[in-house]
Amino acid sequence: MTPTTPTTPMTPTTPTTPGPAARPPLVARPRPAAAPLPTTPAVRRAPAATTTPVAAPLPAARPRIEGDWFLLPAPRPAAAVRLFCFPHAGGDATAFTPLARALAPATEVWALRPPARGGRSRDPMPADFAALTAEVAREIAPHLAPGRRAAFYGQSFGALLAYEVARALPADRRPELVVVAGAPGPAEWTERESKDLDAAELLRLTGLEELVSADPELVELALGGIRTDLAVSATYRHHPHPPLASALYALAGAEDPMLATTDLSGWAAHTRGAFDQLVLPGGHLLATVDRPGPVDLLNSLLSGRAAADPASSTATATASATATATEEQPSW
Repeated sequence: MTPTTPTTPMTPTTPTTPGPAARPPLVARPRPAAAPLPTTPAVRRAPAATTTPVAAPLPAARPRIEGDWFLLPAPRPAAAVRLFCFPHAGGDATAFTPLARALAPATEVWALRPPARGGRSRDPMPADFAALTAEVAREIAPHLAPGRRAAFYGQSFGALLAYEVARALPADRRPELVVVAGAPGPAEWTERESKDLDAAELLRLTGLEELVSADPELVELALGGIRTDLAVSATYRHHPHPPLASALYALAGAEDPMLATTDLSGWAAHTRGAFDQLVLPGGHLLATVDRPGPVDLLNSLLSGRAAADPASSTATATASATATATEEQPSW
């Protein structure tokens, strides 16, 4: 029973001894460990880092289709200018997706969706070029309200169509600017043996064969669209008419295998507005699904700055320019 006597003194010492020993683990250690308040700086940086992505236009730029005839690859309702783009023979509206993204947000691209291809494969192509022109002019007119700035850009077959549609529109609905690329003037176009062009050869010369060659089905679809447009192109007949008041720019690719000459001065007779011809690096098609095309030049023109000096208006342009003076010359 003597051992119990030491046990009784241990009871008083228990409150004294654990007191100091219990504080270090419970109080002194947890607080420094819980002090990773350096997380606050990281949280502050996150909003700053997210500012750039939030301001980026990608979330708002979902493509949409307007009616049957137009694709808006990067919609910008508040854009100052609408640029209507006309694809090459066999081409589709998607060819202008990179261009639309590059021109946003100042310019909204409306790309033409021709029938008999892509999402409109079941829609018949109008019987001839005149019927196609009339139908496109009818569809495009409601989107060219007076007072809204608009311009046309067309490549090859699309260049001729863009010009003829501009001419077919009422005077108050015509675009301020027409840019034609990779196409001879209307008079020279009539003289070409377009009906004798081979679709497969045209696919190769446009440089698009590499994009579709891996898929035989895509090749057939591309060839079908080219054949359709070549048949329509063969029906084109140029008739003398008053020139447009719109400014007109004619572009040629320096390595274009389909143009007999890069001298496109023949287009000058078809406008009484400002005229320039420019030779740019590139082949027959300047804007494609993997290349935006003459972005700097179009930005310069659409922002209202004149491009009399090709070297200053676009980093990639080389060429001579010819101005046509007129009493109704737009301020391009």
